[in-house]
Amino acid sequence: MSLLRKCQPASWAGLGQSLQQFAGELYPICRSITGDGIRRSLEVIRKRIQLQIHEIPSGTSVFDWTVPKEWNIRDAWIRSLDGVKVVDFQRCNLHVVNYSAPVNRRMRLEDLRPHLFTVPEYPDWIPYRTSYYEENWGFCMSHNQMLSLSDQEYEVRIDSILTEGSLSYGEYYVKGRSDDEVLFSCHACYPSLANDNLSGLSVATYLAQLLSGHDLKYSYRFLFIPGTIGAITWLAQNRHIAARIRHGLVLTCVGDAGGFHYKKSRRGDSFIDRAAAQVLRHCGEAYEILDFSPYGYDERQYCSPGFNLPVGCLMRSVWGTFPEYHTSADNLDFIKPDKLAGSLRVCAAIVDILEDNRSYCRQNPYCEPQLGRRGLYRATGGGSIGNEISARLWTLNLSDGEHSLLDIAERSGESFASICDAADLLEKSGLLTETPA
Repeated sequence: MSLLRKCQPASWAGLGQSLQQFAGELYPICRSITGDGIRRSLEVIRKRIQLQIHEIPSGTSVFDWTVPKEWNIRDAWIRSLDGVKVVDFQRCNLHVVNYSAPVNRRMRLEDLRPHLFTVPEYPDWIPYRTSYYEENWGFCMSHNQMLSLSDQEYEVRIDSILTEGSLSYGEYYVKGRSDDEVLFSCHACYPSLANDNLSGLSVATYLAQLLSGHDLKYSYRFLFIPGTIGAITWLAQNRHIAARIRHGLVLTCVGDAGGFHYKKSRRGDSFIDRAAAQVLRHCGEAYEILDFSPYGYDERQYCSPGFNLPVGCLMRSVWGTFPEYHTSADNLDFIKPDKLAGSLRVCAAIVDILEDNRSYCRQNPYCEPQLGRRGLYRATGGGSIGNEISARLWTLNLSDGEHSLLDIAERSGESFASICDAADLLEKSGLLTETPA
């Protein structure tokens, strides 16, 4: 299919700017694992792709978990008795511990301190903290801000509500020729954090747009879900669909300036693991392949032993390893347009391998065919061969009906795109015949 060529934007730099602008549109919304914030975000995404939004009632059993009560917040502050708001939710939605229970009281500083969270190592940054499954409350602020608080009484208000509501998630499906599916999943539940994971939401949305309207071998499913509980809920309610997933990627932290990291599926040798490694090997950026581990993002749900789906995780900087992680420093300046565009290119290149991988047989398997008289070899000998000729020779040699194009790319060290181009050219020249799948 060659998604990269067929859907090549006029300017990848311009596309990177569009990706960052889309993240900026979502950035101010206070999201959580339930509530109006994630609904508003899904509606923004639905303006670009035909997203189906699902609502799962609070109290629904999903394996060993239960869909929690719905949380919404209108306002919150800490105010001195002279009327000065020393902490104001309206200025930064990270100021409130996500899922905080409602509070309306006067407290002295010594009683308030256990409910205050800071990052002393980065005293000007505001941390992001949650309390989803244990009713509690709290405020986050910069460490310098906390140190400036005087020992007095404060008015403390969190205008939030926990009710029997629902958990919301978005789903977009692109039908292909096969019912076998490729899954792209990203968590959509964090408030104003750009890299984690508005970068993933933006790249996934634009990838869905690129795939729409094309003749595809696989069907593609995009999930925009609350972290952990969203993946568990989807799997609990869609076991019959999960059985159709042949390849999958979790997208997160794909907008910062770090090199790529790919975390393998639990299987460790699934086709998506090989495809991702092949693309990263030729992407022109630093990269590292990580073994599977049972912590991280929603790949750990898809890869739980009962499902054991072939789902890996694509990142730039790994969660928890960069100082800005889960702080106010993970802002729109932290994600870079060229890195967002580069992440989208990697995803598109992985899709190309999934769609275009196939096997060929030589028409005449005895010795090399004479490429020169077909215009497929250089006219003058003596020098070293180039990549194009190398790709043709490797493709001819390993096209025995048993090796796929990805097999040939891996063994030759050439890019999948160059092997695919060589196979197309050799087939048109009558030297190869595609092997039926």
